[in-house]
Amino acid sequence: MSKDSAHTAQVAEHPQATGTPADAGDAGYSKDLKHRHVNMIAIGGAIGTGLFLGAGGRLHTAGPALALAYLVCGIFAFFVVRALGELVLYRPSSGSFVSYAREFLGEKGAYVAGWMYFLNWSTTGIADITAIALYTHYWSMFTPIPQWVLALIALAVVLTVNLISVKIFGEMEFWFAIVKVATLVGFMLIGIWLLATRHPVDGATPGWSVISDHGGLLPHGAMPVVLVMQGVIFAYAALELVGVAAGETAEPEKIVPRAVNSIMWRVALFYVGSVVLLALLLPGSVYSGDQSPFVTVLSKIGVPAAGDVMNLVVLTAAMSSLNSGLYSTGRILRSMAMAGSAPKFTRVMSRSQVPYGGILLTCAVCVLGVGLNYLVPSQAFEIVLNVASLGIVSTWVIIMICHLVFVRRAKAGLVTRPHFRLPGSPVTEIATIAFLMVCLGLMWKDPEVGRKTLFLIPVIALMLVAGWFGVRRRVTEEATQPPAAPTK
Repeated sequence: MSKDSAHTAQVAEHPQATGTPADAGDAGYSKDLKHRHVNMIAIGGAIGTGLFLGAGGRLHTAGPALALAYLVCGIFAFFVVRALGELVLYRPSSGSFVSYAREFLGEKGAYVAGWMYFLNWSTTGIADITAIALYTHYWSMFTPIPQWVLALIALAVVLTVNLISVKIFGEMEFWFAIVKVATLVGFMLIGIWLLATRHPVDGATPGWSVISDHGGLLPHGAMPVVLVMQGVIFAYAALELVGVAAGETAEPEKIVPRAVNSIMWRVALFYVGSVVLLALLLPGSVYSGDQSPFVTVLSKIGVPAAGDVMNLVVLTAAMSSLNSGLYSTGRILRSMAMAGSAPKFTRVMSRSQVPYGGILLTCAVCVLGVGLNYLVPSQAFEIVLNVASLGIVSTWVIIMICHLVFVRRAKAGLVTRPHFRLPGSPVTEIATIAFLMVCLGLMWKDPEVGRKTLFLIPVIALMLVAGWFGVRRRVTEEATQPPAAPTK
């Protein structure tokens, strides 16, 4: 263990004794997020563009067995969040897994974790503004407006909202999640009613015959189901937001376990349940990647207004995801900047205790996404989804590695595990890491986008190495300096 890691661990065990936070990046934040905020952030993190937009194209490709892919990926996603939840109860931090990587893996681990997470959310932000533009084009009045213009407008609106205060962010995410959950429940009730009454959908009777008459559960074989796994991982990418939000709540020991434990039934209900209903209502071939599958169903039952309402809701979901991405990267980058591994301007805080430097940096990358929407509007979503997958997989792997080291130190008596624990350690962590590596390898089977994305790995690795040599002196200097007051 490095000297700075050892010191961090000691401070974490006795924060009251020192009077300073265990992580310098935690200083200066308000504790304005309430139980309802964190709980709904956890729900909202499980319901985003990966379901509302991505499920359509995946149903078309993989067929009804997509529900199994969502279930399997959901189980491993739960393991990741459960491991992160245990680390949060050990020591809440707005720096979240970057702060834990600093403690358990050293500054190099924190550096890699932070910048790969930034890659994840900055490219996810591009996917979100692309989705917003696609949703908006659903209405004919917006069709003449170029996709890139709509993406730029969406980015400007969400950036403005995110810079106000964490309390406003929490309130917006709370109501965004309420809208998403209420709409999904409403859709599921409509779907169940259509099945129970055998009401025709697109001229056919819904039910098992929709599946059996169109190739069964695996209309294109098992391989497409396996191949969509890496895309399904993207659908769960925001679940780790619970760990970041915990740093700005007054009672993480009460709030986090409830939020984490509820994730499994949400996955089963909202993802698996929704996909099963979609498969029973229409053949997979009817769905497409450029329209929400929920909009497709509601439009097919002859209620155009219902499709408009659902499209507005999924537009809200994409805005929510973009909002969450700006929020989380702002906190992560500030934690890194306080340690010297991110630009100094990303450590600055506004008077309303918002780390606006990091938020603006993420926003700048999203502006590049506006250019992508201008150059290749038809491929923008799929391209950034695959790049974001690299960031997601690396982030989740680092969380599990941190947990493995944490458990090892707990067994050595160096730290104390909370009562809220990841079950089955170390088998659970190793199995999760292996699964994530397999999902990453599956991208090779997609020569159009996935394989090209894998070719980016050595490029990203070289950039990380070069970047580390650029910041390591500043990291060393920060480690030897006394904690500084928050910059405003």
